[in-house]
Amino acid sequence: MARLKSRFLVDLLLRRTEAAGGFAAILARGDETSGIILVQCSDRGEPGPLLERRFSLDGRYIWQAVGPDDPKDGEARANYQERRRKADPDLWIVELDIADAPQLVAEWAALT
Repeated sequence: MARLKSRFLVDLLLRRTEAAGGFAAILARGDETSGIILVQCSDRGEPGPLLERRFSLDGRYIWQAVGPDDPKDGEARANYQERRRKADPDLWIVELDIADAPQLVAEWAALT
């Protein structure tokens, strides 16, 4: 089965968020074809979880909560993202600011 390109998936997520009345932005651009996607969730500026789309051993993509346990720890969150970006320069980092961002990501993931 053909895999959708990361850039296409990020663009779809941005449009879906904006159509639902939220804000979405690309904080770091990754590999256009196969970069991993990290979503920084928030609701009206209040930080939520970091969600990362990863390739699993069974050949499918899964979403996992990653990063610091306390999403309000801005320094730990920024440090985590910086470490991930250094370890994987192909990583996309996308910010979503919308009510129930994790649910929107789950709905979007079901489409892909």
